[in-house]
Amino acid sequence: MSRIIHRRTFLHRSLLASGGLILGDRFTRLNRETPLLRFGLVTDSHYADRPEAGTRYYRESLDKMRECIEEFNRHELDFIIHLGDFKDQNSEPDAVETLQFLQALEQVYSTFPGPRYHCVGNHDVDSITKQQFLQGVINTGITHERSYYQFMAGGVSCIVLDANYYADGRDQFYAEGANWQDIRIPEVEVQWLQDTLMTHKAPTLVFCHHPLFAYTHGEVIYHVQNYREVQHILEQSGQVLAVFQGHTHEERYEETGGIQYMTLLAMVDHSGPENNAYAIAGVYPDRIELTGFRRIKDKTMVVGH
Repeated sequence: MSRIIHRRTFLHRSLLASGGLILGDRFTRLNRETPLLRFGLVTDSHYADRPEAGTRYYRESLDKMRECIEEFNRHELDFIIHLGDFKDQNSEPDAVETLQFLQALEQVYSTFPGPRYHCVGNHDVDSITKQQFLQGVINTGITHERSYYQFMAGGVSCIVLDANYYADGRDQFYAEGANWQDIRIPEVEVQWLQDTLMTHKAPTLVFCHHPLFAYTHGEVIYHVQNYREVQHILEQSGQVLAVFQGHTHEERYEETGGIQYMTLLAMVDHSGPENNAYAIAGVYPDRIELTGFRRIKDKTMVVGH
């Protein structure tokens, strides 16, 4: 109980202090309706110039992304973030062609004029390497060498993680036969996460392509192998509000250790603009409000309790 009380007190005080906002009762009344932070969320666009397969309509993701960014541009957002599997590859993989898919989608994504970010998904390292993917996208203010990183927005610390690693810490590359179910946050990144949480004592959001909570379908594993270790670090910090993930193509919300975990629907699934999927999140002192577009539903999550 004492840890939960400490967590609530820390988050309340941090949110009051963040961004030079007004303190006291007036702050509390004002910010019930005024978010500290608003940002756009989208995941699993899987763009490729290839025929549909199952529920995945690869070619349509270019137009779906155009609609998504046009909608984001109608709102005053602090940043946008893609949760991974940004692009895909053809049925007969070719690295040069895959880079063209990446370039085409990044060109659309970059029509958002504010800060924009990417998580690295497993399909982002299929026929091209992680380094090639990172060189082909812009993460605002972050060097091209970084696949996991931190940035501040609205007094909130935002941490982006990358789980595309072998057990020995090497980058995964699926053209080499990597197992997409055997993914983990390596030791060096775990230490970086601990250090970053200690350095940035602020309300925190975490973003990762792969789920950081238990997520399986039968014998198929979707979660990060060492997710319990990561969860423990996030909980011990007492400052993490929520974790946003993609990968599963399903919508799921779960609270563990006082932290909200959510996965979002995939943009690539199903045909037609009516089947697009993206969202805007508003972060308030006591909650996160998710406004869904097309297939994504609205959701309110209580935080800091």
